[in-house]
Amino acid sequence: MGSIVAAVVGLLLAGAGYWAYWNFYSRFQPVTISRNAGEVQRLLDEASWVSDGSGGQPLYIVTYRDSASGHRYLRDEAPKLKAAGVETRFILFARPDAEGTPRSTAAERATVAELWLSRDWPLYERWMATPPSSWTAAGLPQADGNLARSAVVEAGRQFDEQLGRMLRESGVKISYPLILWRDRDGFLKACGCADSRAWAFIRDDVGAPDRLGAPPSATSAPDEDQAAPDGGTPAMPYPDLPAIPPVNAPSGPGVTPPTQAQNPAPTRPSAPSTRPSPRAAPAPTQQEDATFY
Repeated sequence: MGSIVAAVVGLLLAGAGYWAYWNFYSRFQPVTISRNAGEVQRLLDEASWVSDGSGGQPLYIVTYRDSASGHRYLRDEAPKLKAAGVETRFILFARPDAEGTPRSTAAERATVAELWLSRDWPLYERWMATPPSSWTAAGLPQADGNLARSAVVEAGRQFDEQLGRMLRESGVKISYPLILWRDRDGFLKACGCADSRAWAFIRDDVGAPDRLGAPPSATSAPDEDQAAPDGGTPAMPYPDLPAIPPVNAPSGPGVTPPTQAQNPAPTRPSAPSTRPSPRAAPAPTQQEDATFY
């Protein structure tokens, strides 16, 4: 009886462990878009994303300015994706108010409107490099009180809402950054990637490295006169070789023979040639302004 109880307890524990593992794994596993994949792609293509224009396989990052996980992804993962030839396309939106509490600033709304209209990559870089409390959107037209630019801000919110609704139908748990890409087989995938443990799945799909800064190849030679890393022996300069006279070099008065190296290395005797010896170069004759042969 005791052995049966122990076996049942063991099975229950094993099942609980398997369930916990699967729950943990599936929590960060990207989702293949099984419904409305064409509509999702069309929505991404029509959005005003910004990128550095490097080209390559596109990867879309939907986020808002104050997303801490979005900033970490930009800092830690974007360089790895670029090293793999991936073009990161950022789609920014200003979050709507929640129960009367604003979740975006006037400067943020002005910048989002400008990015959707101009797709200005240097503006995006300056915005991301500036703390939110210091960003004033100086020089940009205000979106508040501007009917056209306010409509652009609202269009960004509608884009996020519509995209989230379609992704939920495929089982995606929405969190930011919201990342979409295509795997090696061409299937569209999505990930609510607020947790960094999900990022490795994206790197695997697009072939991005886990770490940057790999040591250079052993076949690459250091630059001349440049010290080796870690205080090693600096590279030796290229040796001075004796000058080699050109074929049929002119000889005679006024012609300086090339300098020969001291103690030249002996040369192996060559087999006698049956070819006729080359014609000797004619001696130069001097006229008033030129030398003729």
